[in-house]
Amino acid sequence: MSEREVNISVRNLVEFILREGSIDSKFMSSKRAQEGTKAHQKLQKINSKEFEKYSSEVYIKQRVQYENLSIVVEGRIDGIIEEGGKKIIEEIKSTNKELSLIEEDYNLLHWAQAKCYAFMYAEEQGLSEISVMLRYFSLTTEEVKEFIKDYKKEELAEFFFGVLDKYYIWAENTLKWESIRDHSIEKTPFPFPYYRSGQRELAVASYGTIKEGKKLFVQAPTGIGKTISTIFPAVKAMGEGKVSRIFYLTAKTITRSVAEEAFQKLKEKGLDLKVLTLTAKDKICFCKGESCAPESCPYADGHFNRVNDAIFQIITKEQYFTREIIEKYAEMHRVCPFEFSLDIALWSDCIICDYNYAFDPRVYLKRFFLEASSSERYAFLVDEAHNLVDRAREMFSSELVKSDFLKMKKLMKGKAPNLYKAANSINSYFIDLRHLCEDDNTTFIVQKKPPEDIYMPIRIFMKEAEEYLTKNANTEGYEELLDLFFKCNGFINITDLYDDHYVTYVDTEDRDVKLKIFCLDPSKNLKEAMKRARGEVVFSATLTPLNYFQEILGGNEEDYRLKLPSPFPKDNIDIMVAPISTRYKDRQDTYDIITDYIYSFVTMKKGNYLVFFPSYAYMKEITQRFNERFNDINSIVQQGEMSEEERENFLKEFKEEPSETLVGFCVLGGIFSEGIDLTGDRLIGAVVIGVGLPQICLERNIMKDYFNEEKGRGYEYAYMYPGMNKVLQGVGRIIRTEKDKGAALLIDDRFLTPAYERLMPPEWQPYKLIKNREELRDNLREFWNKDHEEGFHNDVKEHYVY
Repeated sequence: MSEREVNISVRNLVEFILREGSIDSKFMSSKRAQEGTKAHQKLQKINSKEFEKYSSEVYIKQRVQYENLSIVVEGRIDGIIEEGGKKIIEEIKSTNKELSLIEEDYNLLHWAQAKCYAFMYAEEQGLSEISVMLRYFSLTTEEVKEFIKDYKKEELAEFFFGVLDKYYIWAENTLKWESIRDHSIEKTPFPFPYYRSGQRELAVASYGTIKEGKKLFVQAPTGIGKTISTIFPAVKAMGEGKVSRIFYLTAKTITRSVAEEAFQKLKEKGLDLKVLTLTAKDKICFCKGESCAPESCPYADGHFNRVNDAIFQIITKEQYFTREIIEKYAEMHRVCPFEFSLDIALWSDCIICDYNYAFDPRVYLKRFFLEASSSERYAFLVDEAHNLVDRAREMFSSELVKSDFLKMKKLMKGKAPNLYKAANSINSYFIDLRHLCEDDNTTFIVQKKPPEDIYMPIRIFMKEAEEYLTKNANTEGYEELLDLFFKCNGFINITDLYDDHYVTYVDTEDRDVKLKIFCLDPSKNLKEAMKRARGEVVFSATLTPLNYFQEILGGNEEDYRLKLPSPFPKDNIDIMVAPISTRYKDRQDTYDIITDYIYSFVTMKKGNYLVFFPSYAYMKEITQRFNERFNDINSIVQQGEMSEEERENFLKEFKEEPSETLVGFCVLGGIFSEGIDLTGDRLIGAVVIGVGLPQICLERNIMKDYFNEEKGRGYEYAYMYPGMNKVLQGVGRIIRTEKDKGAALLIDDRFLTPAYERLMPPEWQPYKLIKNREELRDNLREFWNKDHEEGFHNDVKEHYVY
């Protein structure tokens, strides 16, 4: 992008400038999630045979020079038809709606988009007149309804420039801001006086990766400062024009807070940057429990009439768009805070958000990744990337259950005959699936092919549901139908991805019938999703083994890898292994001995401790015994479902300079085993019980069989690697800074096997083998009594920044 040039896509331009009215409903906002690409391809294939001359997906660009800047508008025309010497611009829209309900002015934005394309093409080709054809493609029947209008170039020009003139003030503001931003980036130094050991190496590798448009996989232990070491070089690359926007992608709210703090540090050093944190809709909504419709939500009512004023005010007055700031302006302008935040994203330099917004095919930000101008260049910073494996499987999978359709059948009986019939058809299909399992004397069936025989019944159900939802807002069963419509829509969308990385399975074990399209290996889909960015840095403290994560997260041999050692002295942590079997069959025999081990561990030094269990049931048994026998020790226990406030209150119990010992009992792999920072003496020790294996279940066993066949390492991929990752995360809570010191006790005999020893980080070696409680106490006594004050930082390499 040149210094005085702003780029925008036709679709984003039209929808931003011309939108008006209310947010009609959650249902109406789903249109973009439907199968547009597939429908376009079908219709374009038909058109290529039907018309004399037909071109599809024609790229077009128009540069308009104003006094002090250029606005470049670009996009892809769905189709250009040449018939009898006449040029026709084709705009294709797909829908589940009954075509008889769609009239010529069904959606004026559709015409607006087509008219802009028509002017741009007429201008490019020197045409004085041109036609526009708007074609609606039924996803259910594959029928087409079309409308055609003829235009003179002059009236199209008046429309096009009228839209562009309204956009000028936004373009001018963008260029002014980019000048301020880039100047500040050039002057902003690294926000700390020195680089920790490994930190400079990570920052340099991240910068080089983004600059080259490559992909980097990083295993960097706790304490290196991964967040600032990836954000700082990405910001510098932005200042040099290598990227236009940064996406900081996370799995957990607490990790987003760490990213916000890193940007705040840079702000304190003089950085001017617009940073947005996206908050989930259910958390930021002002009218929780209400539908997004003007009759039930005052913020939805007339939202689009007010939202652009709200956007302009917030982007000209603020730089950090946190949840609190967004809510403040949304309340002030009476707009929906969630939709408002999505619009602010277009004016933000960095977006801190969940993985879903970049990768999930159902909810990813199409305004950036599908409809953005070609000048956009993104950097993805993927934090805590070990979480992305299972999250990606979830994103690229979809399921339906019989009970939903049975309930809908009952709700629609006597009210909507066609919808009742469609729900009944799918319910009958599920009954047949149950009979198949019963005939084979099993509770599940796994197939390596898509369930294509259910696709058409689902499409018919969606067509009938769309018609009902359009006409019957706020009636009984509306919300249930809306939810089921989205499930069906998501299911159909995922079918396009089905390949040999998938299986289909039917599960009847829980008195219901579940049909799932299950993505076993998300690597291919993630690789495609990663292409939305120019450069990616994928990092975590626990990408172990690194080659496994690089492969499963969509990497290849050409990608960069970086494995960094811990920046802290080995003497800061004491790793012990007690070889007691915690396998499920042995657990009942271990309750008392493990209770004793925990007591011995936490009584050798006053302080705060965490104990991680492989399950809630195991935790309950031992916690009960511990509290009955050792009621002199304070303890708190993680609950199954905890609100954000309850989580914060739990962590607040871990105070600095505690006057007495506190033990927190938690579940390994849960909310307190990763992403929390209890620095200093807020946490001085952790006990990890078991090797963290995921619970044995149908899906894990399907994965095991698949990876046995594909890689010869089914157990490792399905159970061992995910389990050990939880262990590494749990122990990683202890040492967060160079001043932290702590002990870890690993209880399980499997830790002594070569397979698990190979997964242990170098700083855990050599660990101490603990055969009884006396050895445990002796080892801890020696560790805690050791004088670390003299030369405590001798092994910490510090690279000062001048």
